[in-house]
Amino acid sequence: MAFETKATIATFGGKLLKLSHQSTSTGTPMNVNLYLPPAALQGTKVPVLIYLSGLTCTPENCSEKGFFQAHASRRGLALVYPDTSPRGANLPGETESWDFGAGAGFYVDATQAPWSAHYRMETYVSSELPGALFAAFADQLDGERVSITGHSMGGHGALTLYLKNPGQYRSVSAFAPIANPSQCPWGEKAFSGYLGAENKEEWKKHDATELVKGWKGKGDLKALVDVGTGDNFYKQGQLLPENFEKAVKEAGVEGLVLRYQPDYDHSYYFMSTFAGDHVDHAAKYLFA
Repeated sequence: MAFETKATIATFGGKLLKLSHQSTSTGTPMNVNLYLPPAALQGTKVPVLIYLSGLTCTPENCSEKGFFQAHASRRGLALVYPDTSPRGANLPGETESWDFGAGAGFYVDATQAPWSAHYRMETYVSSELPGALFAAFADQLDGERVSITGHSMGGHGALTLYLKNPGQYRSVSAFAPIANPSQCPWGEKAFSGYLGAENKEEWKKHDATELVKGWKGKGDLKALVDVGTGDNFYKQGQLLPENFEKAVKEAGVEGLVLRYQPDYDHSYYFMSTFAGDHVDHAAKYLFA
């Protein structure tokens, strides 16, 4: 699969590539940003940290405001910033709300028409995109060493893809994740539209709090989660990290570090503050 390089930007000693390609999963063109640290430019195959963005975001948001490249450069990691949904599918109602449709794919493969024709973000992020990148950048990226992280909706995506694919990722982390989507308004809206309002058993297959109850991974969870106590979405019950923590404990699973950060909100001020911790968390396992 051919990638078109739309821009190459020097940053923290490495290069941020703004790429585009035609996706077989979504049936649309997809944009993705790839950061290659200095080590990758000097001939070393480097491990990869995939970052999944939140509602309304594109690959640009975290690339510009998250400060992940500074830490990835220091640790010798590549970063992958996928988009949050297909673009230009031109489905009815696709752009009518900010929390469903364009910019809000929720990292699931939709089963309901008309979304099922294009909104297949689980397959895209977990299979098609990494496979294409590892083939196109075979000399720079080590496809055997991959971790995943994300913010808000992307934190949900990171946790669920990690739990559903034991062994595919070395570790997981999340900033303010939607940790129990089947029990919050954002998740209920998205799952009703993409998976069917009555199909609650299918919802559980895309809910980290439900998935961890039957997690089959080896060893501990290798998970770091940060939530700001000043986050209005946390206060409104959209995130529900306490439900995820409770499920982890009841399942007898070890290896979750859940940190409540006093006064921090849902923004990139929060994320950029703790980005280094999350890159270091991934590096701990990627270089083990």
